[in-house]
Amino acid sequence: MLELRKTLILTEVAERDALGRPHAPITRAVGMAVIRNPYAGLDVEDLSALFDTGGALGDDLMARLVPVLGGPAVSYGKGALVGVAGEIEHGGAMIHPRLGKAMRAPLGGGAALIPSNAKVGGVGAPFDLPLGHKDQAWSFDHFDTITVSVGDAPRPDEIIMIVGIADGGRAHPRVGQGPLTD
Repeated sequence: MLELRKTLILTEVAERDALGRPHAPITRAVGMAVIRNPYAGLDVEDLSALFDTGGALGDDLMARLVPVLGGPAVSYGKGALVGVAGEIEHGGAMIHPRLGKAMRAPLGGGAALIPSNAKVGGVGAPFDLPLGHKDQAWSFDHFDTITVSVGDAPRPDEIIMIVGIADGGRAHPRVGQGPLTD
């Protein structure tokens, strides 16, 4: 059922913040897989075929991402951008039931929920991939986002599955560790 069109691996190494202040390098790596959405335009209740697809793509993308960091990942995130002939639920089916295990295994675990996002969008749409600490859900210093896009995807009948890892949180964090109350 998996019709993979292409994969992309993106690496970002930040050494200065937005004000130009230097900091220790922070590496973020993102893997994206563009697949044909077998349910585009269809009214289907059982989306379980996408569960396994998400897990298999996660295994492949994580195998490529982990070596890119050159050290242990401390943050992670996952997402899906569904072409306009599909539904947001198609993205959810890709990223929720099986992808977590595929992401945690090569990282040696992860006690925190994996931050996630899914949306429907057109070709070239930007996608904000949330990142959070893999073991400490309330580490405010690691609440982060990386924006990605694919110039020719998703086509209306495609899904882009996205996974990301990082070896650090935000540069020069000043928010605190949480949890805070109102």
